[in-house]
Amino acid sequence: MAQQIDTDLLKKAEASSSIAKDMIAQAIEQSAANQTLCEQALKAASAEIAQAQTMVSQVYSSLQSAPQV
Repeated sequence: MAQQIDTDLLKKAEASSSIAKDMIAQAIEQSAANQTLCEQALKAASAEIAQAQTMVSQVYSSLQSAPQV
């Protein structure tokens, strides 16, 4: 039987990536006007990217550790 890909986890990773994209756009917009808001947006984006990376790595690892048929 083929290994099932955890699409729910991948969808969560996709959502985190989308949030990160929005946070980066916000940081760009705030970069000249408000450095504090820019830093907060970048910090949030960084956390979302890390979360997405973890989720993608979990799915990838599960595929790598699955028995080959």
